[in-house]
Amino acid sequence: MTTKIAIQGIKGSFHHQVVKEYYDTNVSIDECLSFDELIDSLLSGKTDQAVMAIENSIAGPIIPNYALIDKNNLHIIGEHYLNINQNLMCLHGQTIADIKEVHSHPMALLQCMDFLKMYPNIKLVEDKDTAETARRIQQNQLKGIAAIGSTNAAELYELEIIAPQIQAIKNNMTRFVIINRENSFVPESDINRASIKFELDHKRGSLAAVLNVMSDCKLNLTKIQSLPKIETPWKYSFFVDVTFDKYEDFSKAKSVLQIMAEYFKVLGEYKNTKPLSIQ
Repeated sequence: MTTKIAIQGIKGSFHHQVVKEYYDTNVSIDECLSFDELIDSLLSGKTDQAVMAIENSIAGPIIPNYALIDKNNLHIIGEHYLNINQNLMCLHGQTIADIKEVHSHPMALLQCMDFLKMYPNIKLVEDKDTAETARRIQQNQLKGIAAIGSTNAAELYELEIIAPQIQAIKNNMTRFVIINRENSFVPESDINRASIKFELDHKRGSLAAVLNVMSDCKLNLTKIQSLPKIETPWKYSFFVDVTFDKYEDFSKAKSVLQIMAEYFKVLGEYKNTKPLSIQ
């Protein structure tokens, strides 16, 4: 049976790369132009699951995506970490001396600016999607124009990488989450990470008390981010990721936090797959 997966971007994007690495079964891809479209694809039943970037080791958490998961009552059922390596690619037979323009997403251009500054005669053109640029170069046989993107994009659209890994910061990793309309079916014995949301009474020490509970229950806080409640000025929601060795510890913490918090919600319980080198 084929699993239908929604991704932001097109085939050849980093979201597509995650699908190739994460799933070991037959999948089909629904290419979505935005994260809102990705959510709609999942909610409508057009797709079974979705892959969504949620955090970058340099830029930090992508809070609007946490808000999308929360607002639409979706569930995080897994995660995947991907090294973001940016490569300069063009039609075969060209060298960097032939390149007049580099087209790519603004973030990709920014990540590679140290390299690009060495070629001041090359014009930098912002585009909406790195993989789409690679596809357009191949489809239209655009000579003198290069794209920045993944090795997956180069292979898929038959472009030649003329400068590999040109990003300034080599250890650049993005965390992606796998989301579903239903809650996780991961066995409790495999669950050692959770994403939660809570709201607290606006009084001194309320957040410190919650953090103490997490510590007492042997939870490791890996991320905490506040997001203003638009309908309630000066009140915030907290999005938190925790890891733990025993599910019983997290279950105990949940019971206490449900009492302490004005609002408490589990966004997902799943298996932590963070590489040992960045634990």
